Amino acid sequence: MADLHAPEMTGAPTVDDARWRRTIVLPGFVASTAVTLGALVGGWVPLAFQLNDGVVGDLRDSALWVTVARLLIVAGMTVLLHLWLVLGSDALQGKVGGPNRLRRTLAIWIAPLPLCVPLFSRDVYSYYAQGRLLANGYDPYANGVSVLEGWFKYGVDPLWGETPTPYGPLSLLLQRGVADLAGDSALTAAVLFRLLCVAGVAIMAFAIPRLAYDHGIDPTVALWLAVANPLVLMHFVIGAHNDALMVGFMTAGFALASRSRFFLGVVLIALAAAIKPIALLALPFVGLMWAGTTASWRRRVAMWALTLGVSVVTIAAVARVAGVGWGWNAALKTPGAVETWLSPPTAIGKIIGGVLQGLGLLDSSASIVAATRTIGLIAAFAIIGLLLLRPQGRSPVRGAAIAFAAIVTLGPVVQAWYLLWPLSLVAATGLRKVWHLRVIIIGTAAFVFLGLVDASTTQHTLFDLSVGLTYAAALLAVAIAIFAIPSERALVLGSQLSQGLRPVDSDAVARSRELVFTGPRP
Repeated sequence: MADLHAPEMTGAPTVDDARWRRTIVLPGFVASTAVTLGALVGGWVPLAFQLNDGVVGDLRDSALWVTVARLLIVAGMTVLLHLWLVLGSDALQGKVGGPNRLRRTLAIWIAPLPLCVPLFSRDVYSYYAQGRLLANGYDPYANGVSVLEGWFKYGVDPLWGETPTPYGPLSLLLQRGVADLAGDSALTAAVLFRLLCVAGVAIMAFAIPRLAYDHGIDPTVALWLAVANPLVLMHFVIGAHNDALMVGFMTAGFALASRSRFFLGVVLIALAAAIKPIALLALPFVGLMWAGTTASWRRRVAMWALTLGVSVVTIAAVARVAGVGWGWNAALKTPGAVETWLSPPTAIGKIIGGVLQGLGLLDSSASIVAATRTIGLIAAFAIIGLLLLRPQGRSPVRGAAIAFAAIVTLGPVVQAWYLLWPLSLVAATGLRKVWHLRVIIIGTAAFVFLGLVDASTTQHTLFDLSVGLTYAAALLAVAIAIFAIPSERALVLGSQLSQGLRPVDSDAVARSRELVFTGPRP
């Protein structure tokens, strides 16, 4: 892992250790503890688990304690958002002192979270049930978890009861291992999955600063933006999404490739795809890195073929160990069963379809939504094709960042944690415009609010008074975190972002240019 370490920044003014612990480290630890305690009453607990009985069960049935729990969650996440903004201000002014200090701080923030009852999503219970499918001899690519007796008691969202898994063979292998270790306890499985996700975040914390340094970007700022981000804590750690390991392997693969360790880089990105197949999108870009910045078309095609071969062998080997085939190809449409307003093509389709329904011209908006989704995907693939066929003027990692941004923006389904796919690469390759960084900061705050609202609807109806109070508290708390404190208000609205996220000295510019694809020399 030594190749993934970024150099420490020296000579910059820093906050002294005692003040750092008092104003950054300890409040973050307390905030994470508050979220963990709130989740005990406000989180997703499977029906089969005994936590629903006794004192905790009584608390979960109490409107008062449910409200208290939700407010703890809101307060904890708001404090983490506030601290992230403070860190951003310090990082952009060179006051953090280097990636290692920020990594240690992040580790302390995360420390209470592995024991957190799942919040913001219960996909982790689907992972557990899919592991049980494999352990019981079923093919998760052909069967939904509903074939398991009493499957609904394990906390799985009924929406996914009859759908096959869209995850790769490495994900299934890990799911089976966790299911075997956890036995009949879905909550134990959630803790084990979360530890895997923490490992993914740890890999990101080493890979992204290394990749940023090679692109001439301040490693500490990149680490702050992409890893210490409250959305990472909210969805990769607390929500325990397997995207954490996928992004960890993908960024590590790119970081190694940027240091000319191409074969290992391809293997790691193939392993990322063996967790979630969307990581396949990164493979042709690492193939460009392997070809070299001045590669001819002939060499590009040769390296793409070699990248494909290494990837197929890697994924096939994992599939063989897992005892599954390539059925995830047919199951990739599973996430598309969800219609989210966060997806622009889906939202446009629903709006147009709704208007046409209102005029009596359609019975259902489904056909319009399908059409706008198709157009969106065609546009996304056109952008990706252009990025690959005309890579000149940018690094391949930058091209991958834009490709992931295109597939997220124009894809049929968007979940909040999908935004972290491109963000991990954007933070490492820079932002040319100040307003781009400002949008990311404000967008992070907005999606924290969205996550808090989703968390508030886990037990009662939308019209429950405590849910309404939580909506109001979440919006107020996030607004205060962004605008009420001068330093944070200055970060979002002032001139602290004037440098943006780009190389600022001659050495950084030189490093970034070494990775820019120029094509064959005349």
